[in-house]
Amino acid sequence: MTSKAQALADQFRAYNDQLIDFVERVPDTKWNKKCRGEEWTVGVVARHIGAGHYGSIQLAKMIISGAPLPSFTREQINELGNAHAAKHADCSKEEVLSILEKKGRALEAYVAGLSDADLACSADLEAFGGSTTVKQLLKAIILHSAGEHLESMRQTLAGT
Repeated sequence: MTSKAQALADQFRAYNDQLIDFVERVPDTKWNKKCRGEEWTVGVVARHIGAGHYGSIQLAKMIISGAPLPSFTREQINELGNAHAAKHADCSKEEVLSILEKKGRALEAYVAGLSDADLACSADLEAFGGSTTVKQLLKAIILHSAGEHLESMRQTLAGT
């Protein structure tokens, strides 16, 4: 573990704690309210973060090991997200909270154990427009993209 890795893991933990707190507070009457940006319900968006975004550690592991990466475009990623949303349209709050707890803690532990060299490993990813480091990848997927989803859910519940 390095101070850079621990700092990043701490950011992920803080984000996940914030997301879990948000999900716990979603009234049952608004769990299935549709978010404008994603066109998915609040529950599905939260599940998507835990099941999809937190799964980005698999890409990080592939980059670090030098394994071949999938060549997904942003459009293909969106299609996968829409398929996930359709498949899990009836997800429960308990299910989503379990996913966020389990996968969020696994993400935090994995990142905390990375070295500076691991964080600096890079690969070309079409969806990212070229070369990206492990650190850039994880920050973009977890803090930026998942953060946008959380904001979308907040706006939905606020009625804006």
